[in-house]
Amino acid sequence: MNPPLTVFLVEDNSHLRSGLVPALQDLIGAQILATAESENEAITWLAAHKEGWDLAVVELYLKQGTGLGVVRWTNGRQERQKVAVLTDYPSEAMRSRCQRAGADAVFDKETELDEFIAFCQGLGHSPAAGQN
Repeated sequence: MNPPLTVFLVEDNSHLRSGLVPALQDLIGAQILATAESENEAITWLAAHKEGWDLAVVELYLKQGTGLGVVRWTNGRQERQKVAVLTDYPSEAMRSRCQRAGADAVFDKETELDEFIAFCQGLGHSPAAGQN
């Protein structure tokens, strides 16, 4: 059985955060390690836990700073560690900026949640792994 996907969530909207945490736990068996609401808070946590996470899920617009700053900070991470931007503002220009900053994927919160969940499931951690 694969270990659970360990997730660090950077989202400043408490309503969205409170919905996303159980969704990730239920749909992909994720273990939510921590959450952050600002760029500084996120970078502080990441600096203290450099190797202790599998996936960082990052919103672009935060209470302080930006998700792009968080994504840039993760450059140099281990190959197994992935960064997904989950945002309300996924224009083509913004998708390109996120990928140049180092994001592995960019998803629209409104229309691409199924694709986001599939991306997470594709990281090799599945709640059904090893269960018959």
